[in-house]
Amino acid sequence: MAQWQALLKLDSALQSRVCQLYEKRFPKDIRHYLCVWIENQDWDSAAVDENRARTCFQALLVFLEEQWKRSIQENIILQGPDFSSMRDYLLAHFQDEPLNLAVLLSECLKEEKQILASVCEVQSCSNPTMGQSWEKLDNQVNELKRQTLEIRKELKTLEDLNEKLDFLLKTWTREVEEHARLAQSQAVFEEECQKQAWFITQTKQIVQRQLVNILKQTHQVVETLTDVELPEWKRRQQLACIGSPAETNLDLLEKWFSTVAEVLLGVHEQLKKLQDLNSKYSSTNNIDLPASISEIEKFALLLIMKLLTNALVVVKQPVMQKFPQRPLILKTGVQFSMTVRFLVNIPEFKCKFKVKPVFDKDVEEANTVKGFRLFDFNRDDCKVLDEDTDGGLMAEFGHMSLKERKSRTKGSAENRLGVTEELHIIKFVSEFQHAGQTCNIEASSLPVVVISSTSQVPSAWASIMWWNVLSTSEPWNLSLFINPPPLTWEQLSQALSWQFLTVGQRGLNENQLSMLRDKIVDDPDGLVHWSNFSKNENAWIWIDGILDLIKKHLVDLWRDGSIMGFVSRERTRLLLQEKQAGNFLIRFSESSKDGAVTFSWVDQSNGEPHVHAVQPYTKKELSVLTLPDIIYRYSLSSQRSRNPLVYLYPDIPKDTAFGRYKSCDPSAPSGDGYHRRIPSFISNDPTPPPSPPSETLVMDMDIDAEKNAYLDELISSLVDSLSPAVTWGSHLDTFQLQPLSPQSLFADGKWERKEREVHSEMQKDVRKRTGEEEERLDLKVKTGKTI
Repeated sequence: MAQWQALLKLDSALQSRVCQLYEKRFPKDIRHYLCVWIENQDWDSAAVDENRARTCFQALLVFLEEQWKRSIQENIILQGPDFSSMRDYLLAHFQDEPLNLAVLLSECLKEEKQILASVCEVQSCSNPTMGQSWEKLDNQVNELKRQTLEIRKELKTLEDLNEKLDFLLKTWTREVEEHARLAQSQAVFEEECQKQAWFITQTKQIVQRQLVNILKQTHQVVETLTDVELPEWKRRQQLACIGSPAETNLDLLEKWFSTVAEVLLGVHEQLKKLQDLNSKYSSTNNIDLPASISEIEKFALLLIMKLLTNALVVVKQPVMQKFPQRPLILKTGVQFSMTVRFLVNIPEFKCKFKVKPVFDKDVEEANTVKGFRLFDFNRDDCKVLDEDTDGGLMAEFGHMSLKERKSRTKGSAENRLGVTEELHIIKFVSEFQHAGQTCNIEASSLPVVVISSTSQVPSAWASIMWWNVLSTSEPWNLSLFINPPPLTWEQLSQALSWQFLTVGQRGLNENQLSMLRDKIVDDPDGLVHWSNFSKNENAWIWIDGILDLIKKHLVDLWRDGSIMGFVSRERTRLLLQEKQAGNFLIRFSESSKDGAVTFSWVDQSNGEPHVHAVQPYTKKELSVLTLPDIIYRYSLSSQRSRNPLVYLYPDIPKDTAFGRYKSCDPSAPSGDGYHRRIPSFISNDPTPPPSPPSETLVMDMDIDAEKNAYLDELISSLVDSLSPAVTWGSHLDTFQLQPLSPQSLFADGKWERKEREVHSEMQKDVRKRTGEEEERLDLKVKTGKTI
């Protein structure tokens, strides 16, 4: 249970990785409700021993049966987990193959441990003493709260003493007037009253010193929270935005901010009470206090204001729904969402703050950078901070969008930033009145890139990665890309590894990073310059294509380590030539910018090893048949009955590596009695020729790429905004957006008809271009002239 409980404490991004781990493989509810039982079993041993696997499976069924009977006896069937359905699921999916259940749970538990270990590793790397410092700070905050409660008790006692002394003085005076003989004891009574008054005064002085001491301690804690812990959290959030598994949970910070705020408000209240006691019972005490309460009160108010002005944070950075793994990229006219949170979560502040977003507030670059674009929100959107389902004071802005102003500032800078290098910020502003003073509160997002086309997303993400690796603290430098500093390979390699961790739940190892280093770094000092990484024909576009390939087609294989991925042709040859025939490895194509995967294998001919490679498989081909199915159905034209792929490198049997991923047996008839038609993958020459493709092929590929890019952009705009319709211009790369309701867009088959129209127009364009090319060739042949 300890492991699952630890996972439940992770932030939403890491919990999403856990959800992806079980998606379409095993019900997460079973893992959750049976976490104690599951974690107490030896699934690693059961995964390699069928008898042990069957024993564990039967024990699991018995346990579920017992829990179901207990639910019936305690009459909690509706409130509790559905143990009966869990048992039915396990019987339906694993009764015949309990070994599969053991293998699955063994792998999942290991992956869970890796996720937890990665969090611990990042925390220890960023701050080895983080755990100790947090424990120390937590103890300080708790001690402040304890001392404040003690002061409250002492003030109550002090109030009782003052009331008692005042009552005695008034009663004695009245009694003396009625009984003259009591005047003889006046001196004794006055002496006792003086002693009591002195004790009260001494107690006031002690309480005042205690309050000053609490404020001194609180001042140190406030400095730590606002100047150390909060900036460190913001830095972790920065890195988490670009894929780092850093801990970004705010619960602990919120607890500290809220507790310190309660302490300060309590001190302020007790100072007021002490002042009231001083005024109300001044006749019983002729000794002045050693320090001015008003000065102490000002100091307490100063600390409260500092805490409040730093308590508003952007807990969810700007993100479009279509690109959840790539925040901070916004497209004009497309909705995005943000969430702000107020860390001082106490009843006094609930529903007291109204927060308003402002775009590029106080941004100097708007006046200094040539051609700097100006944007506004499509609508004003103010929200009140209120409790959400988790109890935090939050406001979610879920329907924000941007529009560009037509006018642009001319500025004085010589350099002009590109669209994907231009950085903007979104600020949230609020005002709060406390103790007669106005507290101006602001929270800033991380810099965002505003694009006009989804084709700019890869370049924009390169800018986001580069900036967040380099920029470590506020104020943000929005003109960094006018003269961007280089990154060390260590900085860049970590960021690249995080991209694969985010998309495929597995980062890059040293060998994979070494291959990328050889491909990217050409500086003798090991630096990577922005122009080499981001501009045309750059390495990032190739890497981004591979990330998209993994996300769409290879997540499972990448996660379990079946894909070696980044390995050069030469290293592939060295690795395989020492292996037995049929050994193969899977790597990414170095020539395909859009992302492609290939496999190389070794065979023996005349006693000599020969390494072969198949022509890379693209996303289009993998959408027809998965890579495991391709591997199982692959053969050579000269040897149709033999599949040359036997062992996944280093020596893993193919069935062990890919058996659970392959589709059902194609030889088995389907439900309608027909046998399925499955495409075969046969190579005439398994090693692709080095010569470049012909001109005609290049032309066709360009047309197809243009068509796909155009359709992607069209569909993206329609689906994202759910409001515009498309009017085609004179050129295929241009279109105009006009308002249209979602109902009229999708009703009565309009979407399908419009899609067919697009395909028809593209086919006509391709035929037209092909016909023109053929006419040019015919004319050249007839006349012998170059046209």
